[in-house]
Amino acid sequence: MLDESQVTRFLIASQGSPYETFYRLAIITGMRQGELFGLKWVDLHWDSGALHVRRQVQRVDGYGWQFVEPKTRAGTRTIKLGEGMLLALRQHKQQQDIERCAMGNRWVDNGLIFPNTVGNPMDPTNMRKDFNRILEEAGLPRVRFHDLRHTAASLMLNNNIPVIVASKILGHGKPSVTLDIYGHLYHEMQTEAAKVMEEIITPVAVHIPNAVVKSPRA
Repeated sequence: MLDESQVTRFLIASQGSPYETFYRLAIITGMRQGELFGLKWVDLHWDSGALHVRRQVQRVDGYGWQFVEPKTRAGTRTIKLGEGMLLALRQHKQQQDIERCAMGNRWVDNGLIFPNTVGNPMDPTNMRKDFNRILEEAGLPRVRFHDLRHTAASLMLNNNIPVIVASKILGHGKPSVTLDIYGHLYHEMQTEAAKVMEEIITPVAVHIPNAVVKSPRA
């Protein structure tokens, strides 16, 4: 997975890529690849910033692609997006509208947020080629696309997002699942936690001036 500085380098290198918004949403939400492929514009509520994860794209040898329910019951979830991500999605939609008009009758309207050039679910092979190209150009280690999910989880937990919130965003059934998978992050954070606790309980010398003693009244 990538650390915070590497994520910044990756996103800078991805500017101009047709998958730029796709990568950004993957890092922000930790969504699975198939879930990202299955997102439709009707799943996004612009006013509230709520993104509903309701399906994923599954590819079956000999049958092509199909929409199926998320991997687990907890996978059906709602994720709140920030203004920056919503702005990126608005710009992405504007570009998609231009491309759809250019394709004319060749466009297959599945209502997808991240379709291929004719409106059908994205080809993961092309995306991964672009993903690997960006990693190389940014001088980053060769990681899998799925590692962006782990990257998102580590960013959340390392920046004090409660595990119960991270668990809901990632689509885990229980916070304990998140802890089982990413418990090593908590082990790494114990050093910092120890420093914080030391600062809290270490007594600080405070100079108290001698109190003025008043003479008793006659």
